[in-house]
Amino acid sequence: MSATTAMSATTVMRAAVVRVPGGPEAVRLTRVPVPAPGPGQVRIRVAAAAVNPVDLLTRSGALVAAGRMAPRATTGLGWDVAGTVDATGPSVTALAVGDEVIGLRDLLDVSLGTYAEYVVLDATAVAPAPEGQPSAAAATLPLNGLTAWQSLAALDLPPGAPLLVTGAAGAVGGYAVELAALRGLRVVAVAGAADEGLVRGFGAEWFVPRDVPDLAAAVRSAVPGGAAGALDAAGVGLPALAAVRGGGAFVAVAADAPPGLRGIRSRNHWIAADGADLGRLSALAAAGRLTLRVAGTLPLARAAEAHTRLAAGGLRGRLVLVP
Repeated sequence: MSATTAMSATTVMRAAVVRVPGGPEAVRLTRVPVPAPGPGQVRIRVAAAAVNPVDLLTRSGALVAAGRMAPRATTGLGWDVAGTVDATGPSVTALAVGDEVIGLRDLLDVSLGTYAEYVVLDATAVAPAPEGQPSAAAATLPLNGLTAWQSLAALDLPPGAPLLVTGAAGAVGGYAVELAALRGLRVVAVAGAADEGLVRGFGAEWFVPRDVPDLAAAVRSAVPGGAAGALDAAGVGLPALAAVRGGGAFVAVAADAPPGLRGIRSRNHWIAADGADLGRLSALAAAGRLTLRVAGTLPLARAAEAHTRLAAGGLRGRLVLVP
């Protein structure tokens, strides 16, 4: 199928971008040419794009300041997408025009992200959408689901091992609790007191309120000797590390990992697009074994408002933009 095979003859589209970093007002809706897929790529007509904390860091210029992306005249926003394959580039055989898909854009330094009417992704970053799930729900899966999946793989704990998950009511943390339980791990969940029922529903065996005075003592009271590993989705750092037994494992996803004291394997996990693993997550979601949570939907033109609402906190699930 050639790149010229498409479901639409549209040549110009709307996209939300940042030209001058700043607050939510820095998000601007603009019109740009519809991108064309190259070899090994597909173009997706966007049905939904989730709004994630990394988008706020991109918009504000924090990632440039941290040296994690280069400054650009125009910076695209959005990592997650759910939609329909609209065109395919050369050498793409596993996907075809009309396929319902989800995908992940894991390149920071790009002028267009998934906050757009169309997006081009490598075919290897795309998977079939979860059957029976609305596009808005499906769009919440790629970034956060893959982060949890890959972090658990990095921890490499055996079934039955106790795992500490901080931020267990959040997007990454919620998926981590569910996926850990599916792996046979015994989860100690840390979240706000009001979210105890939620995270126990995800499969947590123990619950520790996030405002407990001594996190390590609370975890070790529930799990003598401490957890075998920790997935730190809330950026807790050293207090979570102290809850891990010597020789255990620690993976941070929201902040820099603390030093690996007491022989603990401590590392950061940086997301990598992986269509094969995304397909496995999609199948779990289709089977009802992963909970897809949408906090609300907004039109693409209100992307700045979505940033304001996310920054205010208190959401359970992801806001989703619908072009």
